[in-house]
Amino acid sequence: MDKNKLWKWLLLGVLVIWSLTLAFPPFDKYDDEGNLVTRGKIVLGLDLKGGSSFVVEVDADDVARKMVESDDKIKSVEQISDSKLLEQIKRVREIAVEVIRNRIDVLGTAEPEIYPEGDTRIVVRLPGADSQTRAEAKAQMSRDAVLSFKLVHTESEAWVAELVGQGQIPQGFKMAGSDQSGPFFVRDRSALSDEKLNRDYFKRLERFGSKSADYMLMEDRHQDDSVIYRPRFIERRRQLGGDTVVNASVSPNQMTGAPEITLEFDSQGAKEFGRITEANVGRQLAIILDDTLYSAPNLREAIYGGRASISGSFTITEARKLANVLKAGALPGRVKIVEERTVAPTLGQDSIDSGMMAIIWGGLAVLVFMAVYYMVPGLIANLSLVFMLILLPVGMVVSAGFLGVVSGTLEGSAVSLPTLTLYGIAGIVLTVGMAVDANVLTFERMREEWKVGKSISGSINAGYNKAFSTILDANVTTLLTAAILFWQGSGPIRGFAITLSAGILVSMFIVLIMTRLFFNTMADAGILKSIKMMSIPFLQNANFNFLGGRKFAAVLSIAVIVLSWIFFFTKGDANFGVDFTGGTVTTFKFEQEQPLETVRSTLDAAGFGSASLTPMTAGGEFFLDMKLKEMEGAEIQAQDAVMVLDGNPEIIKTDSVGSQIGSELKKKGIAAIVFALIGIIIYISLRFEFAFAMGAIIALAHDVLITVGIYCALGYELSMPIIAALLTIVGYSVNDTIVVFDRIREDLKLEKGKSYQEIANLSINQTLSRTVLTSLTTLLTVVMLLVFGGGAVKDFALALFIGILVGTYSSIFVATPVVLLWHKEEKVK
Repeated sequence: MDKNKLWKWLLLGVLVIWSLTLAFPPFDKYDDEGNLVTRGKIVLGLDLKGGSSFVVEVDADDVARKMVESDDKIKSVEQISDSKLLEQIKRVREIAVEVIRNRIDVLGTAEPEIYPEGDTRIVVRLPGADSQTRAEAKAQMSRDAVLSFKLVHTESEAWVAELVGQGQIPQGFKMAGSDQSGPFFVRDRSALSDEKLNRDYFKRLERFGSKSADYMLMEDRHQDDSVIYRPRFIERRRQLGGDTVVNASVSPNQMTGAPEITLEFDSQGAKEFGRITEANVGRQLAIILDDTLYSAPNLREAIYGGRASISGSFTITEARKLANVLKAGALPGRVKIVEERTVAPTLGQDSIDSGMMAIIWGGLAVLVFMAVYYMVPGLIANLSLVFMLILLPVGMVVSAGFLGVVSGTLEGSAVSLPTLTLYGIAGIVLTVGMAVDANVLTFERMREEWKVGKSISGSINAGYNKAFSTILDANVTTLLTAAILFWQGSGPIRGFAITLSAGILVSMFIVLIMTRLFFNTMADAGILKSIKMMSIPFLQNANFNFLGGRKFAAVLSIAVIVLSWIFFFTKGDANFGVDFTGGTVTTFKFEQEQPLETVRSTLDAAGFGSASLTPMTAGGEFFLDMKLKEMEGAEIQAQDAVMVLDGNPEIIKTDSVGSQIGSELKKKGIAAIVFALIGIIIYISLRFEFAFAMGAIIALAHDVLITVGIYCALGYELSMPIIAALLTIVGYSVNDTIVVFDRIREDLKLEKGKSYQEIANLSINQTLSRTVLTSLTTLLTVVMLLVFGGGAVKDFALALFIGILVGTYSSIFVATPVVLLWHKEEKVK
């Protein structure tokens, strides 16, 4: 009799109430006019809600250059130590987070997420942002709005005349004439296109002429209103920065009527500006914004009013945007966008629909199977699955909090759910399949105990007691891979790690405590008098000589690995998606199928002949993936070229990853798998012995190699979600393997006098029913992801499908044969 039965029921009730409180109401509710009535508890990720995310990185070279400009003691970048540079980068990043937040707030985007990541990066998420908002946000983040007041060098006029006299004119410009303000140029686009007039060009231009000042071009208007450029040499020393500007507004110039930006300084800035203008009466003050010389007015007298103006050849709209940026604050250092991902709201809704269908049908398939095969115990297992889904919110909060604290980045909190992503839904679906494993293990143990003549209560308790260590070992290793996945992953991948670990924790609690409570309550009440289940004869009385075929299995495995990896190496970089190589993948949706030759010829004409095209058809709609290597924003022109085609094309998804991020993600992916394998070696060595650890690791390496080889041979690309799938396979496969190893460990104590091979073969046969049934239920849910999941989730599910089949095979034909290498011809005493 369980004396703590009442407390267990109370605990279950408290957890259910807590979980329902966390999750209800689940989603936002709006009235007929579109006004928000109730805020939902479940926050959807960008891949479900639609929107854009950016990762911006502080430019270390720019920070170092600014340190030289602002400190007389530092003469060159080489004098700055790595520690001092990193310290300044962190300081710049902290300020940049607030500046970017202020700029994004001006756009009116609903609930933007802006937070630091690592030492040098900032993550910006814009839920529900349309294309116009996305483009404006990108422009706002890319613009430094670094305002500097410097002086035109006293030798500027002479040096400019000297260079012009020698015929030295910057590339992309040509001499157009001279007036009272000096020589001026016009653009020569035949020598250099507008696209190449980027930051790097103007940074190189500063050293033009090899003088002790920066060479800069000031855009101006000629008498005929044409655009001209006036060269000036600007002192490198900054007199005043834009951090003292408290307001910026647009007003028309009293003389010309052209828009100009009026600046107001704070009290300290007004004093400094007055001092600078007073000390330099008669000289030209250069007003520079984002390394562009906007104006260089003559200082005829000191200016004490605390106001200044920026004039230039910009429109009223451009002037207003610039004023907004200046009001939001200047970035203390340049930042660059190193990753950009966009999902259209329509695709997000499709993802929600397909995810829910996968959950419903996957859950129903498992429920029907368990009820039919295991009868009354199956119904209790189904009840446990329902409770597992109810308690999942509590598990997600606990998992997110724990993983966040361990990794140093808190996802979620003690009172709110972490963001739900598409891969989070995939984790829930997979958890349903894996949760059955603990029930199957326990039920098969109960069946064995019932067969030897124990009472109903004795069979229940013995079954749970004997299954406990196996369930614990199997789930700890899977939790280990989930933790590593959270640590090395980001965004949606972390969402998957959270739901997977939450599902494992909740299912262990439900199966080991609550279902046992259900069984004991029914047994004590006399409701459950026997244990009846269906059985498959060849599984229940299995006596196959699996280890006798281990040599053939080894040859087969090696052959598959060699052949698939020959193909892998033949494909080279084509095996890797933009997550690892850098570049941009754009997904278009068409109302009607487009001939691939038409799309390719259009891109060829636009100068993008190297673009990789992958057509797809789903639900009567035609999709096209266009992959480009990193081309510094040129992907926009390629997208525009496709958008003019017939079929009403729509961009529904964009993933743009810088080469640096791609390289880092590749390293992180490899590191995640390596760390998972090391962790498993340590754990199994402690819980079993080193021979078992080596058997498990070789089996896992076998599973990863074959899964990757076959997956890529089928024409798919590796990405971070596929790394997540591989880690899930690692966890699932070692789960399978540990079940066999645990039975071997038990049989070694019971079966004396037999050879190690005989005992190992006996253990594989004893666990064969559990191995097949668990793989079947997990595959049912993965198949639902394959059927109902779209795009990347379908790719993810395909990798899982391959891995689960291979993992089931390796737990029988690879892991145990490797253990036998340490115990050749050994007899158990």
